[in-house]
Amino acid sequence: MPVISRFYGLVVKMYFSSAEHNPPHFHVSYGEYAGIFNIQTLQMMEGDLPAKAQALIREWAGEHKDDLQKIWDKQEFIQIPPLE
Repeated sequence: MPVISRFYGLVVKMYFSSAEHNPPHFHVSYGEYAGIFNIQTLQMMEGDLPAKAQALIREWAGEHKDDLQKIWDKQEFIQIPPLE
């Protein structure tokens, strides 16, 4: 699974497979924690990421929502800048 971005110990990835299920989403790992986030709503669909990590991911994903959807739709890897 390609890494799309890394920041503050968070690693954002997305599967590139026609078998990947809807809704459009991305995966986040943070040490021993993990989460799956819906691209449209930015809500965590599954996982156990701490609240602060979830807030950072939502802030980052909000800034890059169009890029994340583009990656999902085209199934083409692009690197997205980290949260600064």
